Amino acid sequence: MSSLALFSPSSSSSSLFLTKQANPTKGRAPTVVRCSYGPTLSGSHEEEGREGVMVALVGRRNALASAAAACGVSVLGFAGDGLAAAKQGPLAGRIPGLSGPDQNGWKTYRRPDEKSGGHGVGWSPIIPYSFKVPDGWEETPVSIADLGGTEIDLRFGNPKEGRLSVIVAPTRRFADDLDDATIEKIGTPEKVINAFGPEVIGENVEGKVLSTATAEYSGRTYYQFELEPPHIFITATAAGNRLYLFSVTANGLQWKRHYKDLKQIAESFRVV
Repeated sequence: MSSLALFSPSSSSSSLFLTKQANPTKGRAPTVVRCSYGPTLSGSHEEEGREGVMVALVGRRNALASAAAACGVSVLGFAGDGLAAAKQGPLAGRIPGLSGPDQNGWKTYRRPDEKSGGHGVGWSPIIPYSFKVPDGWEETPVSIADLGGTEIDLRFGNPKEGRLSVIVAPTRRFADDLDDATIEKIGTPEKVINAFGPEVIGENVEGKVLSTATAEYSGRTYYQFELEPPHIFITATAAGNRLYLFSVTANGLQWKRHYKDLKQIAESFRVV
């Protein structure tokens, strides 16, 4: 018999244990997948005693992964099994953060405190941000192959209206003394869009900036840009030791039909 302890990333969740038990009388040993809810990582014993919530007999490795997923955990693998590592749950790193609709049908997204992703060992937790979207916009997967790479923290989209992304870049890319950054310390609006606009659109921004504005909310300054082509709004600000680049883009037809809403999305971005 071999066993593996798996832990939820939340300090308030219980630890989970999977047990692999071979049947010596069979040529092909089945596996017992047992979900045991033990003490929490914080040391609490509130969940002790909830053992044996689910027991499954499986005879294949992929079935083991499926049964473990049903228990709500990821399978890191038993010794010799060679099971691929998987993140916990289908929404790992993409914890829903949308509110219900307001009286105008718009929803507010706030980055959940529990969301994974620190963008580098030793970095402080990402300061949460928020923005508003009309009903019908949903979070979409982020790939490391995306433009912006691992610094893309979030993507949202609506196939009929457009899409958005949030890039969170460490300020130490610009200077060593920006652990408590403001966008003004990083530079002027012109310097910021010339330096970081290419990270958003994938090409030089010279001749593409149609308008530039500066706004202030709760003592924090935001630079707001409209570029064409491509059709895109970019909002930039800084907080802690990170620069935030919020972009909202659409194709020509979407831009024409939903320009007002797309601009409202872009101007709603806040670091909270």
